[in-house]
Amino acid sequence: MMSSGLDGLFAFLTGSIHSDEGAQCRLQYDVRRGYDRQERMRSRFSLLINMAVLAGTLFSPLTADAVRIKDIGVIEGVRENQLIGYGLVVGLDSTGDRVIGGQFTIQAMMSMLNKMGVNLVIDPIQLLTRNIASVMVTAKLPPFSKPGMTLDAVVSSMANAKSLQGGTLLLTPLKAANQQVFAVAQGSVSIGGFLGGTGGAGGATVAKNHQAAGVVPGGAIIEKELLVNIDSWETVSVLLRQPDFTTAIRTAEAIEGAFGKGSASAVNAGYVKATIPSAFQGRVVEYIASIEGLDVAVDAVAKVVVNERTGTVVLGEHVRISTCAISHGNLTISVKNTLNVSQPSAPLIGSAAGQTTVTPDVQTEIKEQESRLIVVDETVTLGEVVRALNAVGVTPRDLVAILSALRASGSLQANLEII
Repeated sequence: MMSSGLDGLFAFLTGSIHSDEGAQCRLQYDVRRGYDRQERMRSRFSLLINMAVLAGTLFSPLTADAVRIKDIGVIEGVRENQLIGYGLVVGLDSTGDRVIGGQFTIQAMMSMLNKMGVNLVIDPIQLLTRNIASVMVTAKLPPFSKPGMTLDAVVSSMANAKSLQGGTLLLTPLKAANQQVFAVAQGSVSIGGFLGGTGGAGGATVAKNHQAAGVVPGGAIIEKELLVNIDSWETVSVLLRQPDFTTAIRTAEAIEGAFGKGSASAVNAGYVKATIPSAFQGRVVEYIASIEGLDVAVDAVAKVVVNERTGTVVLGEHVRISTCAISHGNLTISVKNTLNVSQPSAPLIGSAAGQTTVTPDVQTEIKEQESRLIVVDETVTLGEVVRALNAVGVTPRDLVAILSALRASGSLQANLEII
């Protein structure tokens, strides 16, 4: 009885163990199937995402001409301010202002020395040593500048200084249009070139780049802040650099598409006004940054710009030419003068000799370039316009005359601007 009971208990435990192992195996199999199913779902989802991105890339409208608002306009009230001041550059190697034409340099130097406690009792003309030069100092004060920040100062000679090489700009106050001092400039002048040689009798000089102007990198220190309180703004205005009604409307539509209908409006061709949403109250900087990052398809009038002095011709994208016929030729007149010497032979009878004479031989030659009449079909792209004008076979300077004639005949569908 006892052995049979033990055998039964052993059989029960063995069966339980086998059943637990089978359940564990089935559990591992189910988990593995679940992992495989998730991996397949992830793969399918990734494939769908990639297909969606590809479809969006292929079938989305082309925005090749779209540019950011910050590249076509500026925010009203956020701009640079011009600063200007009069200063003296010292330390020149006898290349400064001369006596004739540099009288105000002497006066400025005497005034400076008197303020430093040096009272001069000599003839002012004796002070001009050619080691000093009068200069105008200019700089641009960027918006939101703080005292202590530095600016680049541009130094330009006012009188007849030969070179500012090696000079040092003395302390110069820089004022705005309201005559308030916003910065002071001082430091070594860099001209980006050199002046070498002795000059004078038998000497030669070698100059590289312009010698009468230079820059003091970081030489101007801001002393006064120009306040711009943008936190109190309720509206933001965008000023377009190239006013255009279509571009202004598109700019307003881009802002409305990002911040809701009625949030922006085009006041005129160069002015777009946007109302700051309540969600951005107190966060005007974030709102302006969001506006500047919006893309706008820029439109512009068709224009051809011509520089007759250099023969430069620039055509805009929308320039078109109507069907017309073009013929262009050059006329060249060449005059050649040849002097012929006539020496007659001595006579057979008598002692009278012939007289030597010089006779001019003038030859005039007229050459007219053979030109043909070329029919130019109506163009629809800028590339076709270029190919049509190249087919005429003219130089850029001749192209100026052709474009003017096309404009006069009404075949050039663009504004012609001559600079």
